[in-house]
Amino acid sequence: MRQVDLRKAVNAVSDVVQNRPKPLREFDQIHMKTGDMVMQSEIVAEWASGKRLAFIGDGDAVSVCVAYLRERGIFDFGPTKITVFDFDERTVQAVKRFADQERLDNLDAELYNCLNAFPDMTKYDCFYTNPPWGASNNGESVNVFIQRGFEAIQYEGDGMIVIADDDQLPWPKQVLANVQTYASKQGFYVSRMQRKLHEYHLDDAPDLKSCNLFVSALPGNSAKFVPSQAVTDPEKLRNFYGQSKEPRVLFVREKKRPDYGKAPEDEYRLELLEAEE
Repeated sequence: MRQVDLRKAVNAVSDVVQNRPKPLREFDQIHMKTGDMVMQSEIVAEWASGKRLAFIGDGDAVSVCVAYLRERGIFDFGPTKITVFDFDERTVQAVKRFADQERLDNLDAELYNCLNAFPDMTKYDCFYTNPPWGASNNGESVNVFIQRGFEAIQYEGDGMIVIADDDQLPWPKQVLANVQTYASKQGFYVSRMQRKLHEYHLDDAPDLKSCNLFVSALPGNSAKFVPSQAVTDPEKLRNFYGQSKEPRVLFVREKKRPDYGKAPEDEYRLELLEAEE
């Protein structure tokens, strides 16, 4: 079994966490806790080692952790190519800035809304997604992200899907069932599942966890690959980001700041020492 220096790994992931933008709850963005990000990064890096990996959304910045931990020599394994597709320009630019600063040549990001046709015809070997969990739409929002993952790998290869996993609540079970049914219809089977693995900074449900659901293509499944199309079905769009939260935003745009990485002035004020007479 490979040995990873935990202290170095945690410190490296903290560099990434410092760089990522704050989550927007109106789009169901919720950040994974740092300790779980370290564990998840190792799982992803080993699973996708030597492969081309597409991230369909990545507010957590697991993609950056995977590339950075490999570059720092903390991992001696990892993907050969990582591309992040995200509709939040803050995430895209944060990935690009970090990759440029740390010379992560195998890491890139592209501004993309998953409701549009998938733009990249480069074939990836595997995909990763931690999508809106679909509590209010039986997982249809999850399936949209998965569809783009399938298109990224052109319906052959593997995927890792991060979704809610809770034995006490009914909706995570319904979502898991719906997602597995959808994947099966697309020619993928569940090859592995790591249950109740991650915790989140989630005020209204602090105990809610998520799992890693691994899917793999059946032999000959590439025949299902067809040109990508936009998602327009109202049933898929209803409650996409939560109850009564249909998609109305094409992109989240970043407001450029020359002091990126520092606290903006509207977050604090200075109380000065009394001047000596």
